Amino acid sequence: MKKILLVAAVAVMGISANAQELRFGPKAGYSMSTLKYKDNTGSASTDPLHTFYVGGLVEYKISDKFGLQGEILYSQLGGKITESVEDEDGFFKIQNKMTFGTLMLPISAKYFITEGLSVSAGASFGYILSAKSKTVADLGLGGIIPGLEVGGSDESDIKDQTNKLNIAPFVGAEYMLENGLFFDARYNMGISNLAKDPIDGEKTTNSFLQIGVGFKFGGN
Repeated sequence: MKKILLVAAVAVMGISANAQELRFGPKAGYSMSTLKYKDNTGSASTDPLHTFYVGGLVEYKISDKFGLQGEILYSQLGGKITESVEDEDGFFKIQNKMTFGTLMLPISAKYFITEGLSVSAGASFGYILSAKSKTVADLGLGGIIPGLEVGGSDESDIKDQTNKLNIAPFVGAEYMLENGLFFDARYNMGISNLAKDPIDGEKTTNSFLQIGVGFKFGGN
């Protein structure tokens, strides 16, 4: 009986020690997203789309220097294109914005330079829940009738023309304070072709920068 109790005590201590290496918590922040178009004639990138992300994470520290982290995040990603023509009689501006409501599962390996400072590398596996294209046209007639502006907008669902999986390898860095508050930054480089039925070598990829803040519970 004493041997059984001793083995049980050692097992409980081992579980407690492992549990001290586990952290979890919420995170949220700013996203700057762009789309890159490429076909047989060349390539072009959109202007950035400024949005936010929100979600949670679980971090498991394997040793003093290495750890693994998994997250679940949601963000509106995409890009926008703005074209304008202006002369003495007024101006005409068209903006097309594409947004992809994306549920992301980032998985990364982390290296701890110090207890609070770490760098990471991994990949974000995104599933596109919604895809929309919105075109806004502004016709400014200030040169003809002062103060007069005429505009309109049109939004369409492009989910059927969009591949659902968006894979993006990333690198990042994080700094955590002793109380669990942390700040991080990450650049995700999209490699998946979001164009569902590409023509003439067409490829559309989505890359994005994330800067955020969060709080971790657990650990030592």
